[in-house]
Order: sequence, then structure tokens, then C-alpha cells
Amino acid sequence: MTDASEDASDIEKLYEFGERLNEAKDKSQNVKDYEGIIAATRGSVKAKQLAAQLIPRFFKFFPNLSSQAVYAHIDLCEDQELGVRVQAIRGLPLFCKDTPEYVSKIVDILAQLLTAEENVERDAVHKALMSLLRQDVKASLTALFIKHIQSVDETDENLREKVLSFIRDKVFPLKAELLKPQEEMERHITDLIKKSLHDVTGAEFKMFMDFLKSLSIFGEKAPPERIQELIEIIEGQADLDAQFNVSDGDHIDRLLSCLYMALPFFMRGASNSKFMNYVNKHIIPVFEKLPEERKLELLKNLAESSPYTSPQDSRQILPSVVQLLKKYMPWRKTGEETNFTYVECLLYTFHHLAHKAPNATNSLCGYKIVTGQPSDRLGEDFSEQYKDFTERLSNIEELSRATMKKLTQGMAEHNKAMAAAKSDEAKDKIKTQKQNATTGLRTCNNILAMTQQLHSKSPLFIGDRRVNLSWKEPVKPSLPSTATASGAKRTTSAANGSGNTVSKRARGGGSSGAHNQLVNRALEGLSYGGRSGGGQRGRGRGWGGRGRGRGYR
Repeated sequence: MTDASEDASDIEKLYEFGERLNEAKDKSQNVKDYEGIIAATRGSVKAKQLAAQLIPRFFKFFPNLSSQAVYAHIDLCEDQELGVRVQAIRGLPLFCKDTPEYVSKIVDILAQLLTAEENVERDAVHKALMSLLRQDVKASLTALFIKHIQSVDETDENLREKVLSFIRDKVFPLKAELLKPQEEMERHITDLIKKSLHDVTGAEFKMFMDFLKSLSIFGEKAPPERIQELIEIIEGQADLDAQFNVSDGDHIDRLLSCLYMALPFFMRGASNSKFMNYVNKHIIPVFEKLPEERKLELLKNLAESSPYTSPQDSRQILPSVVQLLKKYMPWRKTGEETNFTYVECLLYTFHHLAHKAPNATNSLCGYKIVTGQPSDRLGEDFSEQYKDFTERLSNIEELSRATMKKLTQGMAEHNKAMAAAKSDEAKDKIKTQKQNATTGLRTCNNILAMTQQLHSKSPLFIGDRRVNLSWKEPVKPSLPSTATASGAKRTTSAANGSGNTVSKRARGGGSSGAHNQLVNRALEGLSYGGRSGGGQRGRGRGWGGRGRGRGYR
């Protein structure tokens, strides 16, 4: 009974303190009243809850007690009673209503409370943070990034992840509402993100890049220098200034992921020079030492990047591409498996690079292309190179036709098996086999479409979108045009000249030269996780620890 009466007395005193402060014309004179409110944070549960409302309400009138008041309120945020904590959290934004210089400090406090386990408590933290973001978005974002994302050594990993989740789920979706004035704040958050990228996982980097791409300053009307800025961010993440170590799986993953992420920006006019030259200098020479799944990934990235390569870079890279192409396009039948997807990628890359630097192929393949430049080297005899290259072309054509025959026969068998299949599992398995066979047919068709052009002494290299790579979304037959403008998305590129009707869902790419194994080996081409134009790879892995032990894989 005594405790209850004491509680009632404490509550009554608090109401008196509040009433006197409300009525006072010069509230700063009522120091004792405000000190009494602060002291109540050590009282009963009800007293603490009432104090949590009164402390921020009169905070601005007592600057000499500011530290004491804030620390007392923080203690309430960590109280054992959930009701006290929630009330205190709700009061935190009120500290900044008339004293905006406290925004950064209060945001910092709230960010640390994001680890709360109770839903009602976490919801209160979210609402309080959103209130401060609406009051002063610049100071709030700066506090969140600098204190909890950029401060790698000082930040608890779990807390950092909670802050990132809050930014991703609560802040990014409201960018149109929060980032005002738009250009100034978009630039500010871009700079904050750029300073936060020195130690991120693959998933985190993709999250940030997806957000940056969505900003108006990097939109469709963005000048070339803005698009180049995004490429430079990706280049920095790819560590293109680092010496390459083929045994460093982390760097390989990061490099390939970043190159794939950069493709849409190459399409928008950004330079791929740094990426392509790094691949040419460091990766292609050790290609055979790469893990098998990374070889395919690299070649696909290389093929998709090749149309955007400059003439100067094309001339530099062509020798390496031709050398690699010859390795996978044997001079005569060897009995070894032929990876048709490798050949498709390399032929596509070869065509697009040679289209930019045609006379470079004179010495490499024995062609006689005249540009009037000394680099034509027309006075030299490269007939052996021509004979070797065209014989390799003929051999791969023969292998491709034989494989297509085998796959076409297999398609008929798949249709019979599908009609006889009873379980959903069996039907799904056959459906996958049909899709892989369809992709294998597309791969071989592409190879034939590209090799046939190369038997001439002065071939015309493909520099447009007439060949649609086998892992890309096929073109719908109903399209009225068979060609697309150079700036069009590659998912809607022109038909590749094959007469086969292809499944819209076929997206794999890997295949082999042993005809009865091609469909099974085609599954290797699915390492892109159903990669389609502009789509996200389904690898589900980040890249490896960069100072924190966070994996990029």
C-alpha cells in the first residue's frame, strides 16, 4: 500500500512540474521542475512513462541540462519494461523539433535501437527514424551512413545489417518523397553510398547499384559523364587496379559479377575499355586455370561486352580471342568433347571485335581486307593462317550439323516421352530436357550463322544484332522487323537466321561435342541462373570477405 501511495505521489508531482512549466512565461526559470522530471526516470514504471513524454517536451528551454536530459532519456530507451522503452523511443524525435542540431545524435541513438527484438519496439524505432528523415533528410542519412555503414571497424555487424535493411526497406522506396531538393539530395546520397563501398558483400553492392540506377540523376536523360560515373563505381568494386591471382576465387567472383553488372551501362555509352583490357591482359592468359563454371561466365560476359568495345581496344584484344577460339574450334576431329557454347561466345566476340578492326584479322586469320592503312599488311603471306582457320571453321560446322541432327531426333523422343509421362516430376524433367535441347539447337544455329560468313577471303563481319545469343530471350516470330536499331535492348535483338522455332523459355547455354551427351552437358550453361537480357544471375552468392569476414560468395 505504501509503494502504491508513493507511486501516486510521484505521478502527482510530475503533473505539477508539467503544469508549472506549461503555465510559466519564462520556462527557463523553472529549473527545479525540469530537474524533478529528469529525476523521475529513476522512479516507478508509470513515472518513467510520464517522464518520457515530458523530458523532450521542455528540452529546448534548459540547454544547461541537455546532456543530463538526453542521457536520462536514453536510459529509459533501455529500460526493462517494454512500455517504458516504447514511450521513450517515441519521444526521441521530439528532442529535435526545436533543436535540429540534435538530429544526428538522435538518429545515431535510434539506429542502435534497430536491433530490438520486440516488434512493437522495432516499429516505434522505424517510425521515429522516418520522422527525423522527413525533418532533416540530409543530416539523418549522413548519420546513418557515416556512423553505421562507413565506420567499418567500430560498427557491430548485426547492427550494420539492421541499418542496411532499414535503408533498403524504408528509405529507398520513399526516395521521391524524402530526397528533396531532388538533385542536391540524390547527389548527397550518391556520395554517401560511394564512400560506403570499400567493404560490402555482393548482395549489398547490387542493392546500392540498383538504387543508384533508379535515381533521376542517372536516368535516361543523364549525360554521358553520369553513366561513366556508375561504371567507375563498378570498376572500383571489381579491383581492376589489382594484380590478378587466378587462385583468388573471391576476386574472380567479384570481377565477373561487376562485369555483368556493367553491361547495361556499356549499352548506354559508357566505356568498357578498362574491363576489356583487364580481361585481355590478366584473365584470358590464364583462362584454362579458371573454374569451369567461371569460364562460361567469362565468355558470356565477353560476348555481351564486345559490341561496345572501341576499335583501338578491339585491335588489342583480337589476338587473344582468336587464340582461344582456335583452342575450342579444333583443326580436325580429335574425339574430345566440343563445348559449343564456348565456340558460340568466342565467334560472337570475334565478329564484333573484327567489325571494329577488320584488317587486324589479315595476319591472324589470313584474310585480305583492304582499308588503305599500313596495318593491312597485304604484302605479307598469311595463306597458312587462312587455310588453318577455314579448316577449323569447316570442322566446327560439320560437328554442329551432326549435333543438330542428334538433338532434333532427341526432340521427337522427348515429345513421345512427354505424352507417356504420368507424374508431374517426370513431365518437368522432360520439359527441362526439351528446353536444353532447344538451346543446344540455337547454339549450333548461331555457330553456323557466324562461321558461314568467315570462309570468304574478305568477309563481312557481323556488327549488328542479327545473331541472338542462345542464352538470351529469343525473338518472338510475330515481330515485323528482323533487325533492331543499334541502341535497342539486346533481349529484343534480331532473329539469328535459324529456321528452328525455339522455346521462349530456353535460356541455358552449355553443350558438348559428344552428341549423345550434349543435352546433359547443356545444363552447365545454366550457371547464370536463367540469365536473360538485363536479368539477375541466380548465383545467390556474394563475394568474399574484405576486411570483415563478410563473404562475397
